[in-house]
Amino acid sequence: MAAKIAVLQLIVWNELADKPARRDLPRLLSDLQPPVRLGPMNPAHPFHPYGPAHLTVIFLTIALPFFFAALVRWTKSAITERIIVGALSLILVLNYFVYLSLVGQFGAVSWEQTLPMQLCDWAMVVIIIAMWTRRPRWFEVAYFWGIGGTVQAVLTPNLLYGFPDFRYFSFFISHCGIIIGIVFLMLTHHLRPHAFSIVRVFLWTELYFVITLATDHFTGFNYGFLLHKPEAKTLLNILSDYRPLYLFEMHLLALVFFLVLYGPFAIYDLTRRRFL
Repeated sequence: MAAKIAVLQLIVWNELADKPARRDLPRLLSDLQPPVRLGPMNPAHPFHPYGPAHLTVIFLTIALPFFFAALVRWTKSAITERIIVGALSLILVLNYFVYLSLVGQFGAVSWEQTLPMQLCDWAMVVIIIAMWTRRPRWFEVAYFWGIGGTVQAVLTPNLLYGFPDFRYFSFFISHCGIIIGIVFLMLTHHLRPHAFSIVRVFLWTELYFVITLATDHFTGFNYGFLLHKPEAKTLLNILSDYRPLYLFEMHLLALVFFLVLYGPFAIYDLTRRRFL
């Protein structure tokens, strides 16, 4: 059995060397060895969706921005707000670089797999800028990218590793930190998207799509899930298996998400006009 596994691993590495477009190692290994996951693919603490650790993360993601906003209002201090913004920004940045430094110790990781090309990487930069500048144009991008993409990642994470693996902490810090920053800005500075925000953010999303599509082509890595669907069960699993149609449907799904996320503000505006 061990000899067979070794042969299969050799085949995988030959495939990776000869065909860069097939460097999605987890997908290849899972196809060749369904019952066996070696090394980093066999986590000592597997992730359990909606287990105690996952539910705790969801609770903290909801509760912390309200706590921080209440603290700012109670102290009525700009310094308190700057400390909170600085701490959130530092945690997000440090988490990113600590993850890069540690992930090389687990499995085969090349530079192609560590590029900042996931949507959450871009959303992290945008929310940090939005928290420091408080500008509505930065906030609206953070809102639609963060809530539209990151919330789904928190609720249906594409994650193998559970508590207390460092990848569990890194994944949820990077995603939940974005959501906490967005809600904190909404509560403290009443920032919100407007109707034309959908158009502007959709254009920014198209820029991300084009750059990421090119990156996936040259690296063979599945940034933005543009090469294929994620392994975990997400909304993307309902889309077509035919890649051109799959990519088109992703655009439609993003637009639907944007409209849904703007919906509460549109209802509020209509209700307010009716009663004024």
